[in-house]
Amino acid sequence: MNHYETVFILNPVLSETQIKETVQKYEDFLVSKGAKMIAKEDWGLKKLAYPIQNKKSGFYHLFEYTVDGEVISPLELEFRRDERFMRYLTVKLDKHAIAWAEKRRTRNKQKA
Repeated sequence: MNHYETVFILNPVLSETQIKETVQKYEDFLVSKGAKMIAKEDWGLKKLAYPIQNKKSGFYHLFEYTVDGEVISPLELEFRRDERFMRYLTVKLDKHAIAWAEKRRTRNKQKA
């Protein structure tokens, strides 16, 4: 089992309900493939550095999870097929990145 982090940007024209449904759909997809969800963060609507698909903002979300490596390719294929996604990035975390992600989670809990 490898440790991964996926950040994705959803289209800003989606309603709050559509965003929740989309995030839940892909969380369920990962869990059905044997992933263990560690963290899920909603970063909200953010301005983009440059326009993507003529949009200047997007809804950012982050998933942190452990799963076998062969699950990443089907996940990204689903992202490419779904028109609600503007961009996505999946990164395999090493031991230093895992430690940093843990610090970020504890810092976010303290803020809340």
